[in-house]
Amino acid sequence: MEQSIVTEKRFNFIPTTVITELSPMQKPIMSLGIIAAIALLIATVVTAGWVQGVLYIIGLALGATLLHARFGFTSAFRRLASVGNVQGLQAHMVMLAIATTLFAIILSTGFSFTGLTPAGYVSPVGVSVIFGSFIFGIGMQLGNGCASGTLYNFGGGSSSMILTLIAFIIGSTIGAYHFSFWMGTPSLPPISLAESTGLGFFGAWIVQLALFALIYGVTVKIAKRKNPPSMKPLPTTNGWKKIFRGAWPLFAAAIILAILNALTLTVRGQPWGITSAFALWGGKTLQAIGIDVTSWGYFTGANAEALSQTVLADSTSVMNFGIILGAFIAAAAQGSFKPKKFKPGVAGAAIVGGLLMGYGSRLAFGCNIGAYFGGIASFSLHGWVWGVMALLGTGLALFIRPLFGMKNPKKSDQFC
Repeated sequence: MEQSIVTEKRFNFIPTTVITELSPMQKPIMSLGIIAAIALLIATVVTAGWVQGVLYIIGLALGATLLHARFGFTSAFRRLASVGNVQGLQAHMVMLAIATTLFAIILSTGFSFTGLTPAGYVSPVGVSVIFGSFIFGIGMQLGNGCASGTLYNFGGGSSSMILTLIAFIIGSTIGAYHFSFWMGTPSLPPISLAESTGLGFFGAWIVQLALFALIYGVTVKIAKRKNPPSMKPLPTTNGWKKIFRGAWPLFAAAIILAILNALTLTVRGQPWGITSAFALWGGKTLQAIGIDVTSWGYFTGANAEALSQTVLADSTSVMNFGIILGAFIAAAAQGSFKPKKFKPGVAGAAIVGGLLMGYGSRLAFGCNIGAYFGGIASFSLHGWVWGVMALLGTGLALFIRPLFGMKNPKKSDQFC
């Protein structure tokens, strides 16, 4: 324990792990997960090729990383808005700084492992983004998980996330149905801090690093002024066991997630995304029961082509499957895969939250991953707008959560 704390304090980080006895490994469950992961990998490669297989493996790594660190976007925003805990947001700034650096190199040089020209997520900024990200912020606090959180918690055994995921898919499908209407609302064109301002990637990189440093500095002052309760340290261990069994420090996970997102960009030509797959799954489901969705404005171009293909040909879907199974295997290795019953209030919040997130993500051109993480790393103004509006939505959600019997962090808590 002392060694872990000293190591993290050397970098002025509040420890997010603590060395303690771990739960027994759930070997039968883990074996089942490994078999399923291998079977799906083979099916993906045979059906859609090796590039999809690589993306699936990246998804497995993403799921394991998210689970091992319990890396949150929802909880980070909630702890900041409720009690001023900044640990999660500080990890975001580290993650974004590294991702921005890697994206700048990749996008400026056109580097690719597959021959696909890399392109970031740069989307318009308008009414749809402002409203969509705001209701997404509300939804993720009610659903107790964002897009990535829903997937890895679902894979990790959270029962309520089953409802959140189903509602997420439904909300995303409804958003796809209304997509044309929202695209007709007032909007600015896509704005890239690198390509639309004359700064270039190097200049935009300097600007964003300065913004990350400024935000990080502000969080340090917030922490000193409010002296908020810290996150509860997750149980971990020493040596190689820590990689496969124990929890990972929050900042270590931030670095890994940034690298994996950059790797995704070099393999598929686009950053990591999640929610477009939900609209696709919903569209395919409606087609299966005889409802024609090809006339919807959302299902044109590449989205229309995806409707006619197997989901294994859709890189976002494949990565989502990997995230779920990666988290499942990691939870079993930790001995933490223990689904529990959930209260009616939590079930209601999960459904409402999932619907809001699904609908909001279609309007805002993405979620906490595609818009916030991928958008900012791609130097898109809409990524910054998304983050601000989702945080404002979180502030409102703090007043809504108690209506569903959900508790918010308090200053009197020993941990958030």
